[in-house]
Amino acid sequence: MSLTFHWFLPTNGDSRHVVGGGHGTPATAFGRNRPPTVAYLSQIARAAEDLGFVGALTPTGAWCEDAWLTTAMVSQHTERLKFLVAFRPGFVSPTLAAQMASTFQRQTGGRLLLNVVTGGESHEQRAYGDFLDKDARYRRTGEFLQIVRDLWEGKTVDLSGEHLQVEDARLARVPDPVPEVYFGGSSPIAGEIAARHVDVYLTWGEPPAQVAEKIAWVRGLAAKEGRTVRFGIRLHVITRDTAEQAWAEAHKLLDGFDPDTVKSVQAGLARSESEGQRRMLALHGGSREDLEIHPNLWAGIGLVRGGAGTALVGSHDEVAERIKEYHALGIDEFVLSGYPHLEEAYWFGEGVLPRLAAQGLWQHPFAPTTAPAAQVPFTS
Repeated sequence: MSLTFHWFLPTNGDSRHVVGGGHGTPATAFGRNRPPTVAYLSQIARAAEDLGFVGALTPTGAWCEDAWLTTAMVSQHTERLKFLVAFRPGFVSPTLAAQMASTFQRQTGGRLLLNVVTGGESHEQRAYGDFLDKDARYRRTGEFLQIVRDLWEGKTVDLSGEHLQVEDARLARVPDPVPEVYFGGSSPIAGEIAARHVDVYLTWGEPPAQVAEKIAWVRGLAAKEGRTVRFGIRLHVITRDTAEQAWAEAHKLLDGFDPDTVKSVQAGLARSESEGQRRMLALHGGSREDLEIHPNLWAGIGLVRGGAGTALVGSHDEVAERIKEYHALGIDEFVLSGYPHLEEAYWFGEGVLPRLAAQGLWQHPFAPTTAPAAQVPFTS
């Protein structure tokens, strides 16, 4: 199986510095360096499309632009790139969400993927009118996905659940193809929901040993449900011609972290109810020391950013080797990003992807004959 790579649309703004935000923390001022206009995000999306990324993730939350609206607009400036749209089940009815997804598929030629985000911060959920606790939110997510998937299959749905109720629900037109569902979560109930309902389980970029444990955990739960699940990982990347150049860029980003900002962000993230966020924080402990937690795996991003807080840092060959290491564990999809997102897409697409292609691990998904950079390794 050819590896699948997705990029990221920074709908909270972009910069040559790390733009913080997420998990209840606001976007940092650096996000104003390159505002998330449709024009700029479309530029990133077109670059990702040309380089061979299959899709682009858009985040969700109060700290960024709305993912549904933004991707609907950006999709009109691209041709083949899919959009991994993050959304929270508690904020929209399941029937309406199923209809929105169906419409998105028809209007874009089948380019929607869904990243289901249950929501790990009660204070942020309450701002949207959602007052359930964390476990209840996950149980609601299970009901939500059950309804949506049945509607996508053309069924008429009647369900009276613990949190959701629909009667005589059906779609006039089902989506074709049916969008794949991506999902992440590290708590026990999250594993149960993933095993029953999702196509791709996403983990943040923890060291390989911890990722292997997560894969075995979810794979076992899915087997009990008579299902199989694919696995993906969410990482940042800093890849250059040499390791020295890549680490110099990482240290430059670290030098830009204001101590007061780090302290404030870490205090905010410490209040998170997310088990995944807790695991991210444990990788660096709020310290600037010993941030390379595994060869070429750097935890510095997590000092100022919620959510995905690790980056693969190194030469193109080294980053390719780390990707192979994760792939050997069972990871087939990589959701990547880097600051700034336009330039880093080219560094990865022209530097790492050709090396993976040369080893038979990746091929350009769209038009190999028009992408010579993906066939010949990039050298300086």
